[in-house]
Amino acid sequence: MKFSYSLSKRSFPPILAIQLLIIHSVSSLNLTNEYLNHKCILNQGKYNSGSQYEDNLNWIFREIHTRLYAITGFSHISVGKTTTDFVVVTTQCRGDTYESNCRTCLDTAIAGFRKRCPSNKGGIIWYNQCLLYISTIKEKIPIKTNYKNIFSMHNPNNVRGDAKLFAMRAMDFLSELILKVEKTTKYRLIFYAAGEKKLGKNKLYAMVQCLDLRIDCKRCLAWSITKLFKNGDIKQGARVLGTDCNVRYELYPFLRS
Repeated sequence: MKFSYSLSKRSFPPILAIQLLIIHSVSSLNLTNEYLNHKCILNQGKYNSGSQYEDNLNWIFREIHTRLYAITGFSHISVGKTTTDFVVVTTQCRGDTYESNCRTCLDTAIAGFRKRCPSNKGGIIWYNQCLLYISTIKEKIPIKTNYKNIFSMHNPNNVRGDAKLFAMRAMDFLSELILKVEKTTKYRLIFYAAGEKKLGKNKLYAMVQCLDLRIDCKRCLAWSITKLFKNGDIKQGARVLGTDCNVRYELYPFLRS
Protein backbone atom coordinates (compact mmCIF):
# COMPACT_ATOMS: atom_id res chain seq x y z
CA MET A 1 0.00 0.00 0.00
CA LYS A 2 1.32 3.49 -0.77
CA PHE A 3 0.65 6.83 0.82
CA SER A 4 1.49 10.42 -0.05
CA TYR A 5 1.71 13.13 2.57
CA SER A 6 -0.25 16.37 2.82
CA LEU A 7 0.93 18.66 5.60
CA SER A 8 -0.41 21.76 7.30
CA LYS A 9 1.71 24.72 6.23
CA ARG A 10 1.22 26.28 9.66
CA SER A 11 3.08 23.49 11.38
CA PHE A 12 6.02 22.37 9.24
CA PRO A 13 8.82 24.15 7.36
CA PRO A 14 8.86 24.04 3.52
CA ILE A 15 11.90 21.74 3.40
CA LEU A 16 10.16 19.13 5.54
CA ALA A 17 7.01 19.42 3.47
CA ILE A 18 9.03 18.65 0.33
CA GLN A 19 10.71 15.68 2.01
CA LEU A 20 7.36 14.26 3.04
CA LEU A 21 6.06 14.20 -0.51
CA ILE A 22 8.12 11.03 -0.90
CA ILE A 23 5.88 8.00 -1.28
CA HIS A 24 6.32 5.25 1.30
CA SER A 25 5.43 1.59 0.93
CA VAL A 26 4.00 -0.29 3.89
CA SER A 27 2.77 -3.80 4.52
CA SER A 28 -0.87 -4.64 3.91
CA LEU A 29 -1.57 -4.89 7.63
CA ASN A 30 0.52 -1.85 8.55
CA LEU A 31 1.99 -3.67 11.54
CA THR A 32 5.42 -2.25 10.78
CA ASN A 33 7.02 0.40 12.96
CA GLU A 34 7.37 2.79 10.06
CA TYR A 35 8.59 6.36 10.55
CA LEU A 36 5.89 8.83 9.52
CA ASN A 37 6.94 12.38 10.35
CA HIS A 38 8.79 14.62 12.80
CA LYS A 39 9.10 18.22 13.91
CA CYS A 40 12.00 19.79 15.81
CA ILE A 41 10.63 22.62 17.98
CA LEU A 42 13.26 25.23 17.20
CA ASN A 43 11.94 28.03 19.42
CA GLN A 44 12.57 25.93 22.54
CA GLY A 45 16.30 26.04 21.90
CA LYS A 46 19.06 23.46 22.23
CA TYR A 47 20.83 21.92 25.19
CA ASN A 48 24.55 21.45 25.78
CA SER A 49 26.21 18.09 26.21
CA GLY A 50 26.61 17.28 29.89
CA SER A 51 23.96 19.81 30.96
CA GLN A 52 21.32 19.20 33.61
CA TYR A 53 18.69 19.26 30.87
CA GLU A 54 20.41 16.38 29.08
CA ASP A 55 20.61 14.43 32.34
CA ASN A 56 16.89 14.98 32.96
CA LEU A 57 15.95 13.96 29.41
CA ASN A 58 18.05 10.79 29.58
CA TRP A 59 16.53 9.91 32.97
CA ILE A 60 13.02 10.11 31.49
CA PHE A 61 14.04 7.99 28.50
CA ARG A 62 15.34 5.31 30.89
CA GLU A 63 12.10 5.45 32.87
CA ILE A 64 10.05 4.94 29.72
CA HIS A 65 12.12 1.90 28.75
CA THR A 66 12.34 0.16 32.12
CA ARG A 67 9.00 0.81 33.83
CA LEU A 68 5.47 -0.36 33.06
CA TYR A 69 4.42 2.53 30.81
CA ALA A 70 4.57 0.26 27.76
CA ILE A 71 1.87 -1.94 29.29
CA THR A 72 -0.65 0.90 29.28
CA GLY A 73 0.71 2.55 26.13
CA PHE A 74 0.83 6.03 27.68
CA SER A 75 3.23 8.09 29.79
CA HIS A 76 3.55 11.74 30.78
CA ILE A 77 6.73 12.37 32.78
CA SER A 78 8.35 15.65 33.76
CA VAL A 79 11.46 16.57 35.73
CA GLY A 80 13.40 19.77 36.40
CA LYS A 81 13.62 22.48 39.04
CA THR A 82 14.30 25.51 36.83
CA THR A 83 13.05 26.75 33.46
CA THR A 84 16.41 25.91 31.87
CA ASP A 85 16.42 22.24 32.89
CA PHE A 86 12.69 21.43 32.93
CA VAL A 87 11.54 18.80 30.41
CA VAL A 88 8.29 16.91 29.94
CA VAL A 89 7.99 13.83 27.73
CA THR A 90 4.69 12.37 26.55
CA THR A 91 4.39 9.02 24.81
CA GLN A 92 1.38 7.28 23.33
CA CYS A 93 1.27 3.93 21.57
CA ARG A 94 -1.49 3.04 19.14
CA GLY A 95 -4.53 1.48 20.78
CA ASP A 96 -3.65 -2.05 19.66
CA THR A 97 0.05 -1.71 20.56
CA TYR A 98 1.08 -2.59 24.12
CA GLU A 99 3.83 -4.21 26.16
CA SER A 100 6.78 -5.39 24.02
CA ASN A 101 5.38 -3.91 20.78
CA CYS A 102 4.89 -0.54 22.45
CA ARG A 103 8.33 -0.58 24.07
CA THR A 104 9.99 -1.45 20.77
CA CYS A 105 8.24 1.43 19.02
CA LEU A 106 9.18 3.91 21.74
CA ASP A 107 12.82 2.78 21.72
CA THR A 108 12.84 3.37 17.97
CA ALA A 109 11.16 6.77 18.40
CA ILE A 110 13.73 7.90 20.98
CA ALA A 111 16.58 6.87 18.68
CA GLY A 112 14.83 8.59 15.77
CA PHE A 113 14.39 11.81 17.75
CA ARG A 114 18.07 11.88 18.72
CA LYS A 115 19.02 11.43 15.06
CA ARG A 116 16.60 13.92 13.52
CA CYS A 117 16.61 16.61 16.24
CA PRO A 118 20.10 16.38 17.79
CA SER A 119 20.39 18.53 20.93
CA ASN A 120 16.94 20.08 20.41
CA LYS A 121 15.13 20.61 23.69
CA GLY A 122 11.73 20.08 22.11
CA GLY A 123 10.40 17.96 19.31
CA ILE A 124 7.78 15.51 18.08
CA ILE A 125 8.20 12.28 16.16
CA TRP A 126 5.46 10.03 14.82
CA TYR A 127 5.81 6.35 14.00
CA ASN A 128 3.15 4.01 12.71
CA GLN A 129 2.50 2.61 16.19
CA CYS A 130 3.54 5.38 18.58
CA LEU A 131 4.13 9.07 19.26
CA LEU A 132 6.96 10.75 21.20
CA TYR A 133 6.47 14.40 22.24
CA ILE A 134 9.19 16.33 24.12
CA SER A 135 8.72 19.88 25.41
CA THR A 136 10.09 22.45 27.84
CA ILE A 137 6.63 23.88 28.53
CA LYS A 138 4.66 22.83 31.59
CA GLU A 139 0.96 22.73 30.75
CA LYS A 140 -1.98 22.60 33.11
CA ILE A 141 -3.81 19.27 33.26
CA PRO A 142 -6.20 18.53 31.62
CA ILE A 143 -4.39 19.87 28.55
CA LYS A 144 -6.13 21.88 25.84
CA THR A 145 -5.96 20.51 22.30
CA ASN A 146 -3.19 21.85 20.07
CA TYR A 147 -4.43 22.08 16.47
CA LYS A 148 -1.09 23.26 15.04
CA ASN A 149 1.05 20.13 14.98
CA ILE A 150 -1.20 18.16 12.65
CA PHE A 151 -0.64 16.45 9.31
CA SER A 152 -2.52 14.04 7.06
CA MET A 153 -1.71 11.00 4.94
CA HIS A 154 -3.82 9.75 2.03
CA ASN A 155 -3.97 6.61 -0.04
CA PRO A 156 -3.36 7.75 -3.66
CA ASN A 157 -6.23 5.60 -4.99
CA ASN A 158 -9.61 7.23 -5.52
CA VAL A 159 -12.83 5.65 -4.29
CA ARG A 160 -14.74 3.71 -6.94
CA GLY A 161 -18.40 4.49 -7.42
CA ASP A 162 -20.21 7.24 -5.51
CA ALA A 163 -17.32 8.92 -3.66
CA LYS A 164 -19.52 11.43 -1.84
CA LEU A 165 -21.74 8.67 -0.48
CA PHE A 166 -18.63 6.75 0.62
CA ALA A 167 -17.29 9.82 2.44
CA MET A 168 -20.61 10.40 4.18
CA ARG A 169 -20.82 6.78 5.38
CA ALA A 170 -17.18 6.77 6.46
CA MET A 171 -17.70 9.94 8.50
CA ASP A 172 -20.84 8.46 10.07
CA PHE A 173 -18.93 5.33 11.08
CA LEU A 174 -16.03 7.32 12.53
CA SER A 175 -18.54 9.43 14.45
CA GLU A 176 -20.01 6.22 15.88
CA LEU A 177 -16.54 5.21 17.05
CA ILE A 178 -16.09 8.56 18.81
CA LEU A 179 -19.04 7.65 21.05
CA LYS A 180 -17.15 4.49 22.09
CA VAL A 181 -13.76 6.13 22.60
CA GLU A 182 -13.55 5.65 26.38
CA LYS A 183 -12.68 2.05 27.20
CA THR A 184 -11.45 0.45 30.41
CA THR A 185 -8.68 -2.14 30.17
CA LYS A 186 -7.02 -4.27 32.82
CA TYR A 187 -4.63 -1.46 33.67
CA ARG A 188 -6.39 1.84 32.98
CA LEU A 189 -8.92 3.86 31.02
CA ILE A 190 -7.82 4.40 27.42
CA PHE A 191 -9.25 6.74 24.81
CA TYR A 192 -9.39 4.49 21.77
CA ALA A 193 -11.99 2.76 19.62
CA ALA A 194 -11.77 0.71 16.44
CA GLY A 195 -14.09 -1.33 14.28
CA GLU A 196 -15.17 -2.44 10.84
CA LYS A 197 -18.33 -1.94 8.81
CA LYS A 198 -19.68 -3.29 5.53
CA LEU A 199 -20.07 -0.63 2.84
CA GLY A 200 -21.56 -2.26 -0.25
CA LYS A 201 -18.99 -4.70 -1.63
CA ASN A 202 -16.24 -3.22 0.54
CA LYS A 203 -15.49 -3.40 4.24
CA LEU A 204 -14.35 -0.24 6.00
CA TYR A 205 -11.82 -0.46 8.83
CA ALA A 206 -11.33 2.53 11.12
CA MET A 207 -9.90 3.75 14.42
CA VAL A 208 -9.98 6.87 16.58
CA GLN A 209 -7.67 7.66 19.49
CA CYS A 210 -6.81 10.48 21.89
CA LEU A 211 -3.88 11.01 24.18
CA ASP A 212 -4.77 10.88 27.84
CA LEU A 213 -5.00 14.14 29.82
CA ARG A 214 -6.80 15.98 26.98
CA ILE A 215 -9.71 18.18 27.99
CA ASP A 216 -11.69 17.87 24.74
CA CYS A 217 -10.90 14.48 23.19
CA LYS A 218 -14.15 14.05 21.28
CA ARG A 219 -14.00 17.57 19.86
CA CYS A 220 -10.46 16.93 18.63
CA LEU A 221 -11.58 13.71 16.93
CA ALA A 222 -14.63 15.33 15.33
CA TRP A 223 -12.44 18.13 13.95
CA SER A 224 -9.89 15.64 12.59
CA ILE A 225 -12.59 13.64 10.79
CA THR A 226 -13.54 16.74 8.78
CA LYS A 227 -9.93 17.00 7.57
CA LEU A 228 -9.96 13.47 6.11
CA PHE A 229 -12.00 14.66 3.13
CA LYS A 230 -10.77 18.25 2.89
CA ASN A 231 -11.41 19.94 -0.48
CA GLY A 232 -13.42 16.94 -1.67
CA ASP A 233 -10.33 14.72 -1.77
CA ILE A 234 -11.95 11.32 -1.18
CA LYS A 235 -9.52 8.40 -1.14
CA GLN A 236 -9.67 4.69 -0.32
CA GLY A 237 -7.78 5.39 2.90
CA ALA A 238 -6.62 8.36 4.94
CA ARG A 239 -5.50 9.44 8.39
CA VAL A 240 -5.02 12.64 10.35
CA LEU A 241 -2.39 12.68 13.10
CA GLY A 242 -1.40 15.22 15.72
CA THR A 243 -0.13 15.43 19.28
CA ASP A 244 -3.59 15.12 20.82
CA CYS A 245 -5.67 12.76 18.69
CA ASN A 246 -5.67 10.80 15.45
CA VAL A 247 -8.20 9.17 13.15
CA ARG A 248 -7.81 6.67 10.33
CA TYR A 249 -9.83 4.59 7.89
CA GLU A 250 -8.84 2.02 5.25
CA LEU A 251 -10.44 -0.59 3.01
CA TYR A 252 -8.14 -3.25 4.45
CA PRO A 253 -7.40 -4.38 8.05
CA PHE A 254 -4.47 -2.49 9.59
CA LEU A 255 -4.82 -3.22 13.32
CA ARG A 256 -4.06 -6.21 15.50
CA SER A 257 -7.12 -8.25 16.36
